[in-house]
Amino acid sequence: MENQYTGMIDITHKSPSLRKAIATATVRVSKPETIEAVLQRRVPKGDVFEMAKTAGLFAAKRTHDMIPDCHPLPVEFTAVRYSTGLLEIGIEVEVHTVYKTGVEVEAMHAASVVALTIYDMLKPIDPEISIEGIRLLEKTGGKSQLRRMAEAPVPTRVVVCSDSVAAGKAEDRSGGLVADKLQAWGLAPGQALFIPDEPETIARTCKEAADQGIRLLVFTGGTGLSPRDLTPEALAPLLDRRIPGIEEAMRQYGQQRTPYAMLSRSVAGMMGEMLVLALPGSTRGAAESLDAIFPALLHVFRVRSGARHE
Repeated sequence: MENQYTGMIDITHKSPSLRKAIATATVRVSKPETIEAVLQRRVPKGDVFEMAKTAGLFAAKRTHDMIPDCHPLPVEFTAVRYSTGLLEIGIEVEVHTVYKTGVEVEAMHAASVVALTIYDMLKPIDPEISIEGIRLLEKTGGKSQLRRMAEAPVPTRVVVCSDSVAAGKAEDRSGGLVADKLQAWGLAPGQALFIPDEPETIARTCKEAADQGIRLLVFTGGTGLSPRDLTPEALAPLLDRRIPGIEEAMRQYGQQRTPYAMLSRSVAGMMGEMLVLALPGSTRGAAESLDAIFPALLHVFRVRSGARHE
């Protein structure tokens, strides 16, 4: 049987965000005297809580050295907290990072090392000590937390601006890819619409979508610098409000992956209650632009919905 393992998961398409994780573990002892020795700092090997905390800090920062598939990442905060009962020591480890992937394994690794350190320090005075319940208690951050940003369905349409595709002389690639990525975030754009790079056609398509109740209109193509790339010029007069942050996020994300992203003229703005995006026409450029802004972009519709009900 062929081994399909290829190595660490590719996270180059992800964007850094604040991520947090809390993991817990329990060390169970066999007699109350063991807990008393820990609290009164009478354990022969030293201060149990301080030693175990130090070990946990090292473990959080060096998880990638021990777990092959864990990415090296900047651990920017770690806290080790304890609680004690008659026959147990509760351990809680909290880890924060601003990075492309989460820190749940780091938190669980640190919690296990804290527990093992306590075990090692107490076993000479309590041979029946045990470790139980290493588990992830909570994690936040990343795109999984934002998947339900829109509170109601968002009618969506994808439009491909391309003379050759509209004329049937070339095959569409970016429109289908954009539709697939939108579907992954719970949107239903349906079949892409193909139109030529004509400002009048672009403007008419935009107005028709607004009249039909479309809330998210995504154009792909026409944002470059060739003579026929006129999508931004066609859309700009129609927009009530430009949203520079969305445009900047797409370009910044692309710039980290190719220097040519600085040539893109992606557009984002509101036309009444409809959010209009103009993405690059290349499949890579369109895909990376969506990766840069979704699912956080869906918060626009929550904000607009709230504004209408005030």
